[in-house]
Amino acid sequence: MTLTLDLPHELETELSTEAERMNMPLPEYILRVLTIGRFASNSPKTGAELVDHWRQEGLIGTRPDIVDSQEHARILRGMAERRAPN
Repeated sequence: MTLTLDLPHELETELSTEAERMNMPLPEYILRVLTIGRFASNSPKTGAELVDHWRQEGLIGTRPDIVDSQEHARILRGMAERRAPN
C-alpha cells in the first residue's frame, strides 16, 4: 500500500536525521517507527502475554543450541562481569 503524507517540515527533518544516523532509508525508518508505535500501545502487560507475543513472532525456540537457559545466563553474566570497562 502506498500512502502519501504531508509532514510538518520540522518532523520531516527529525525523521530524516534519525534515519541517516541509523544508516537506514527514510521510508524503512518511518515504517519501523510506525510498527514500534503500534506495538507500544498494545504492549504485553504480564509475563504470560509477553511469552505469547514472542511465540506469535516466532521467537521461542530460535536458539536450539541453548539447552540450559539458566546456565547460559550464568555464562553471559560471568562474561559481562569480566569485561573491561569502556
